[in-house]
Amino acid sequence: MANWHSFKALGRYFLFDVPSNSFFQIDEVVYRYLNKIAIPESMRNQVESELAELRKMGYLQEEKEEVPHFVKEPLLKALCLHASHDCNLRCKYCFAGTGPFGGDRENMSFDTGRQAIDLLLRESGSRRQLEVDFFGGEPLLNLEVVKQLVTYGKGAAEKADKIIHFTLTTNGILLNQEARQFLNEEQIALVLSLDGRPSVNDRMRGNGTYQRIVPNILETVKARGGQNYYLRGTYTARNLDFTEDIKHLYDLGLRELSLEPVVEKDADYRLTEDLMERIEQEYDKLAQFYLEKKQMGQGFIFFHFEISLEHGPCLPKRLTGCGAGFDYFAVTPKGDLYPCHQFVGRDGFKMGTVSEGITNQKLREEFGATTLYQKEGCADCWARFYCSGGCHANAQLLNGSIYKPDPIGCRLQRKRLECALALKGIEMEEKQSVVGN
Repeated sequence: MANWHSFKALGRYFLFDVPSNSFFQIDEVVYRYLNKIAIPESMRNQVESELAELRKMGYLQEEKEEVPHFVKEPLLKALCLHASHDCNLRCKYCFAGTGPFGGDRENMSFDTGRQAIDLLLRESGSRRQLEVDFFGGEPLLNLEVVKQLVTYGKGAAEKADKIIHFTLTTNGILLNQEARQFLNEEQIALVLSLDGRPSVNDRMRGNGTYQRIVPNILETVKARGGQNYYLRGTYTARNLDFTEDIKHLYDLGLRELSLEPVVEKDADYRLTEDLMERIEQEYDKLAQFYLEKKQMGQGFIFFHFEISLEHGPCLPKRLTGCGAGFDYFAVTPKGDLYPCHQFVGRDGFKMGTVSEGITNQKLREEFGATTLYQKEGCADCWARFYCSGGCHANAQLLNGSIYKPDPIGCRLQRKRLECALALKGIEMEEKQSVVGN
């Protein structure tokens, strides 16, 4: 079991103690010793003495940790409402098959959405803070029903002494004045889709889409004061220089960013093991750009670099990751329930309907009881409490089982976490320097 991890990033050397979530900056000699790289014999005693002190303090322990046991209450906290199983784009990498998830191109009715919200309120028990995400396809193709459901949801939640936080994911094509006004007035959080530079975006999302999308996105973000949104892109084997895409989005004035690796089994733009070293180098480049902007007082948010060493998820959350299939479900336009939006349409994963409720309790219990200790290789990974076993849907898609994480996804997660920890370490160092002065 990996209880500590030493690594180099951003020109510095670091040591991360996994069980305690503690982080140290070390020198090159200690790093080399820990990674079994030759060091001068004259320095060995000093290094071993320093590490012995850390062990006396409780760090760098080798014992296998005891697997904690806990029982989670089966209470709903969030639903992903597929307002439309159609889309006005035909993105090549779309896991929804360009909208219909392998089924019909159709929109959700108000009645189906109403039943879904009623299910959420009924099955959420003592939870007061709930979430509803409008998804697709493209949910703005069904804007009138989205409007009706927001009005209904807010009213029904108030009567139940609860609060529903709404989010909507859109490709931006239909972010016109009417849509902007509604989304901003109702304070609906937005996930905006754009892959970066025009040529990169249009290669996967369709010729001319960049020019159609960007003005709408910029106007929408401006209208909400640059708040309550984040922009999500996807990179593939065809744009391994994706730092340039982040720079481009930054230059557009966007400051809440995420760029996700494509997940594909067979496409020629999929990420393969022989590309990993190149991608890891690109994350180093991106981390350097992130650091430079922050040091200039012009920082931005990059989703995978935002971590907290002092605060964070509770233990059950760290062990189980997302609540897909247990306290979070996706709802199709027909009203069928699936573990999450990525599972929609996959054989064997229908879990009920909005009218009948959650009927596949056995599968729900399986999702709820799945921890990182049951997943292949996770218990021995130093990143386990941040990764939490990875994405169930990706594991099932690529390996046929939620218990077999994707090795490429694991490697990327570890690299991003190294960058995030290094950035946090430098931030802490700079704060201490300011205090010292």
